[in-house]
Amino acid sequence: MNHARCSKYGRKQQGEMARYLFRNALILDAERGEYLADGSVLVEGERILEVGGSDVHASDTQSFDLHGMTLLAGLIDAHVHVTAVTADLARLAEWSPAYVTARATHVLAGMLRRGFTTVRDVGGADYGLAQAIEEGYLEGPRLLFGGKALSQTGGHGDVRGPGRQAYDPCHCCSGLGVVCDGVEEVRKAAREEIRGGAHHLKLMLSGGVASPTDRIDSVQFSREEIRAAVEEAEAANLYVAGHAYTSRAINRGLECGVRSIEHGNLMEDSSLPLFKERGAFYVPTLVTYSALAARGREFGLPEHSHQKVFEVLDAGLHALELAHRAHLPIVYGTDLLGGMHEEQLSEFTIRRQVQPPADLLRSATTVAARLLRMEGQVGVVAPGASADLLVVEGDPLQDIGVLTDPQHRLKLVMARGRMMVNHLG
Repeated sequence: MNHARCSKYGRKQQGEMARYLFRNALILDAERGEYLADGSVLVEGERILEVGGSDVHASDTQSFDLHGMTLLAGLIDAHVHVTAVTADLARLAEWSPAYVTARATHVLAGMLRRGFTTVRDVGGADYGLAQAIEEGYLEGPRLLFGGKALSQTGGHGDVRGPGRQAYDPCHCCSGLGVVCDGVEEVRKAAREEIRGGAHHLKLMLSGGVASPTDRIDSVQFSREEIRAAVEEAEAANLYVAGHAYTSRAINRGLECGVRSIEHGNLMEDSSLPLFKERGAFYVPTLVTYSALAARGREFGLPEHSHQKVFEVLDAGLHALELAHRAHLPIVYGTDLLGGMHEEQLSEFTIRRQVQPPADLLRSATTVAARLLRMEGQVGVVAPGASADLLVVEGDPLQDIGVLTDPQHRLKLVMARGRMMVNHLG
């Protein structure tokens, strides 16, 4: 078999696979919330070859002594919009895709520098971005994309103002969503995203902050439309993520087979049994509301949307507390827009008010991996897993702040075996 490595310009050249040996580290087992002391990890190519103690040896390796430092799996953010380079989503939809991609390169590179080696895009990104990252033409985390989010007319993905009638269903434009009404249109739209290589589908099940004409507490799509999208996803061995705020919208989505609920700020107790019955995941995105309240207008958020933020801002922690007490599988997500992407790690800080560090670490590693159906491949330091690794100074199980200060604490980022950040000297 011929192997490959990346050249300076991203193209792959023939050659032997790079080998790295990390020695004398505290290796975090996020699922158990424990460390393997004085552990070693051997990486070959894009995979972890071996994990063990001081007895791990290998020749022809670049070796790093990590004494006093922690090695853990790369982080996963399961709710991003990497092409949302402005908070004015109506304006974004009319920008050149080439221009948006150019600006998205900064968003992607920033995510890597914060330690995120896998992200799930739930509206906007497509196969082209994912392929460019995979082939090394762009620097960024592994990108699992859903293409355009599906929205009803006047729903959360419909960015037209009340005075605009014309709708241009342009799949190659830079908007985050596509409008579809009725079972047949929903099926068609779902099949288009699947045809484009989507890893999942996204449905707008309720109103939202950034949409101009809907109420946050509205319920969107009929049950028949939701089931149609779920059927199409399941037929392709995919799943549906659902944007929803209230339990009324959340419960309808769960009853119709939606696998993950995004946001859920206004969730009530009635949703908790349904999550458990359906084996669904909860993806809060608390940081985006604090960021939008403080800086949204700076990055283009229209005034009518800025006012909506305060309808859900303070409720998010209560919903997280309900989910935490009920032991729901809670996944890390951020949903940031424009220049607010730099707040990506602040989600840890906000959630720390409710969740202990061990749960926070699981939410951004092993629990997220289960949602993505990538157990054993990402979010773990284990033989056969992708070589997505971080080295930090400090103990994140005791102080999650170790992860929120990458400028001083994050010493190394490896993504798919490629050294992206290295401050080890």
